[in-house]
Amino acid sequence: MAPMAPQTSIKLTYEDYAAIPDDGRRHEIIDGEHYVNPAPNLQHQRVVKRVVEALLPFEHSGLGEVFFAPADVVLSLTDVVQPDVLFVGAARSHILTAKNVQGAPDLAVEVLSPFNRAHDERLKLQMYERLGVAEYWIVDPEAESVTIFRRSGNRFQRIDVGETLTTPLLPGFAFNVGALFR
Repeated sequence: MAPMAPQTSIKLTYEDYAAIPDDGRRHEIIDGEHYVNPAPNLQHQRVVKRVVEALLPFEHSGLGEVFFAPADVVLSLTDVVQPDVLFVGAARSHILTAKNVQGAPDLAVEVLSPFNRAHDERLKLQMYERLGVAEYWIVDPEAESVTIFRRSGNRFQRIDVGETLTTPLLPGFAFNVGALFR
């Protein structure tokens, strides 16, 4: 099932987003358009859990904070998303508020599901690139792969990951990609 098509012809804002009733589904606003996704399946949740577990030691060492959906990230007046996992480095902790993240996280991670593949691989990729996310990981449980999009100037550079996932955002981070999918 694909994410529901945009439901409005006017650009929505965070204020509109905050007024959406909690219905157990995942709501996001991208470029002012409202998108709705069903809850993810258990395989998706297992992979998210493993990503969070791999990142938590870096939070415990004081390098920043790890969050997982649902956690609102307000990237602009008309872009509010809930990445599956996100990391904000300690140097940028000022973007963390009591309600949400106000600005681009250092790392956004999306785990693909059959219903959200195009949404994450195209729409969110373009938005994260445009709005300053430093690194974006697309984790594909079906292909058992991870693709990194790392900022180089104003653009993302695509990095295909082999057996080991690393990032300059977290010195010493090295994670076996296969372990995400076991």
